[in-house]
Amino acid sequence: MKMRLSLRPNLTRWLDRWQPAEPVVLGGAALLVGLVSGAGVWLFKQLIELAYLLAFGKFGGALSPLGGWTVFLIPVVGGLVVGLMLHFFIGEERHHGVAGIMEAVALAGGRLRYQRIPVKTAAAALSIGFGASVGPEDPSVQVGANLGSMFGQFLHLSDDRVRTLVAAGAAGGIAAAFNAPIAGLFFALEIILGEVGSSAVGAVILAAVISAVFTQAVAGPEPAFHIPAYAFHSAWELPLYLALGLLAGPIAALYIRLIYLAQDTFHRLHVPRWLKPAMAGLIVGLVGIFLSQVFGVGYETIEQTLSNQSLPVTLLLTLLIAKLVLTPVSIGGGFPGGVFAPALFLGATLGAAFGQIATGLFPLLNLDPPAFALVGMAAALAGTVHAPLTAIILLFEMTNDYHIILPLMFAVVVSLLISQRIQPDSVYALGLARKGIRLERGRDVEVLEAITVGEVMRTDMPVLRETDSLEAAAAVLMQTRHHGLPVLNLAGELTGVFTVQDLEQASDPDNPSLTVGQVCTRELLTAYPDEAIGVALRRMGTRDIGRLPVIARDNPRCLVGLLRRADLVRAYDVALTRRAAMRHRAQQVRLGAFSGTYVEEFTIKAGAPCIGHAIHEVTWPGSCIIASIRRGRQVLIPHGDTVIKEGDVLITVIESEVREDLRRLCLPDVP
Repeated sequence: MKMRLSLRPNLTRWLDRWQPAEPVVLGGAALLVGLVSGAGVWLFKQLIELAYLLAFGKFGGALSPLGGWTVFLIPVVGGLVVGLMLHFFIGEERHHGVAGIMEAVALAGGRLRYQRIPVKTAAAALSIGFGASVGPEDPSVQVGANLGSMFGQFLHLSDDRVRTLVAAGAAGGIAAAFNAPIAGLFFALEIILGEVGSSAVGAVILAAVISAVFTQAVAGPEPAFHIPAYAFHSAWELPLYLALGLLAGPIAALYIRLIYLAQDTFHRLHVPRWLKPAMAGLIVGLVGIFLSQVFGVGYETIEQTLSNQSLPVTLLLTLLIAKLVLTPVSIGGGFPGGVFAPALFLGATLGAAFGQIATGLFPLLNLDPPAFALVGMAAALAGTVHAPLTAIILLFEMTNDYHIILPLMFAVVVSLLISQRIQPDSVYALGLARKGIRLERGRDVEVLEAITVGEVMRTDMPVLRETDSLEAAAAVLMQTRHHGLPVLNLAGELTGVFTVQDLEQASDPDNPSLTVGQVCTRELLTAYPDEAIGVALRRMGTRDIGRLPVIARDNPRCLVGLLRRADLVRAYDVALTRRAAMRHRAQQVRLGAFSGTYVEEFTIKAGAPCIGHAIHEVTWPGSCIIASIRRGRQVLIPHGDTVIKEGDVLITVIESEVREDLRRLCLPDVP
């Protein structure tokens, strides 16, 4: 410890004295980050093998005389151990895995709590070794990213340099986990930094290369999977790969939603947090009695699908469904681990089953079913993480096979588009979005790009019918003080918009035989509920119109609302409020990163004991500091006389053991 404390000032003094050029400092730090990331991930892999030997070798061997059914106890015991480790040494975290790194890079200058990484790595190794349905890549990325953050903080580097080293460490983690340095580069740029054209490319490349060199030196240059050569025979195969992409996209979107559904379900369970991984392990174990392939990462099954060891279609589809459910259960229950490898498993089983079916239907095309498994892996991964370049390059590097690259790229793009249509946020971005954080290019999005049309549109607006007379329509416009209203036919379908200008331009407005349907505007500009307000605003400006009918994406005649200029004012107010909350959230993240404690939000609900009392009148827990109070769009720095009101959001710096005491003060009737 003394050596560590003396080393930091010496290095800092050396940097201050000699003031080396930024590329020298960043390059040297990136080289070191890549080396230690490779070593850390290699050690993590050894821990997984040791945990697997302990779980299924020693413990499983001791249980085997009782019968094969006892295998379900292995993930239960692993879940119990992991739950206790996380409970006593880590505590509750805001985000799972990579999402937390993305938040730190965007909002906290890349500063991570690297002190926790040894325990988290050991817990992840136990999770995988004892059969939880999770992958090794998220922990590998965390190993590299935390080491990068550690070196950046250790050397007192600027926020931009620390972010670069975090991205470099993440690239090194992927490079070491899959022996894929180029995929590591694109992972860091697409997901961690959010932009491919980043100025940090040089440092990230250096770290990825050094990590891969170390990995190949200690483990050999072999690719992750050994597969026979596949060939793309003719263009007639492309429609089949299109169909595979159309299937992979919805499965990836469902996979994302199930992960967060499982997290919400386990969160609502009123049981100790440390017991939840054991409950998830019980579910995995019971399925594993009948399907042992669901245990752990599942690389053996992927290898079988790629090496033309034909598995029955029914078994492949059963494994697909089982993994689709058990991975969310494992992650939702609290097992630390990644979503990459399970996504590859989903794609491999889907593609292999699809390939066998296609071969039976089209025998003259000389199809290779394993080729569809390979393409399915990339398609499912791209649909899950919304990083197409990472998926394409990763599969290329993991197999060292270029022959199938064209259909692979085709299926990846199709899967990505379908998945984004169903689930706009990636598996990582959705976790951040649920906390009110939306990032674009690794930064907070523009103020009006964060608000959707559906959030501010009017749904209770009056409408006109095509059969209404102009006199009746004019009366409605005058009564409601609208300058234009949507027009529906007798079937309730949108057919146009009737405006004051249409009324004025009618040949004979007083003619009782003229109807709204005869004079209304039928060439419409419309908006969708999931569009950003900024997009709709630009569309309104093209024709200088004051309203847009809002329609369903799947039915252009289905009217769901009306967006007016007045609503844009309200949208801007909502956006400013959200921006203030975002900036406040960024301060929380930075505070937590620097202090090493938990930064928690507590919303004061009606009936809470602390309402109406000044801060000095409330008996707060000992290990608690009220850092700030968010009241509407205002952020207040509290003092002893600040009176707490309903709806206030308290930002507290606390130790984990006082969380329940604070909840009792902020919520009504909490036992």
